Amino acid sequence: MGRILFDSATTINGWIADTNNSLAWLFAVDGGDHPDDGLFPEGATVLVEGSTTYEWMLNEFDILNHPEKWHEFHADRPTFVFTTRDLPVPAGVDIRFMQGDVASALPAIRAAAGDGDIWVVGGGDLAGQFYDAGALDTIALSVAPVALDGGAPVFPRRVESDRLRLVSAEAHGQFARLIYDVVRG
Repeated sequence: MGRILFDSATTINGWIADTNNSLAWLFAVDGGDHPDDGLFPEGATVLVEGSTTYEWMLNEFDILNHPEKWHEFHADRPTFVFTTRDLPVPAGVDIRFMQGDVASALPAIRAAAGDGDIWVVGGGDLAGQFYDAGALDTIALSVAPVALDGGAPVFPRRVESDRLRLVSAEAHGQFARLIYDVVRG
């Protein structure tokens, strides 16, 4: 069984999207539109994201009209989207909509992942729900030299220092890459 990891870019003051749920701030950073090798989880066979992340991707890259753009980021990996609404699906893309709590969805997500890792792409609250369910193994953050005045927090949970162990801290271009293992309580 693979690991479940939350891997996201964040600003230096802890926001993953601005007040309009946009990631435009990220793509404005040198290297933000084409991250260095080592800034994406390589062993992820399944992706998980919330509806806000999913809809932003669809709209920002006009994916419904250009489904090939989906594959540039997601490849052919199944993507589980947590939502309570009916959302469109790009042609030829493996999207699996989930409702309810993360714990109930875990068996289906793990089955799809096989021995591979599960990448929680976003958002922070969804990653927090994996943490609350005791299922999150790793938090990897690429910290950009940007500060926003509000938006979506990177991880809207209180987590004490005894629950996280620093694995590595490295520079990747303009980004500081921080990787923490989650310690089971």
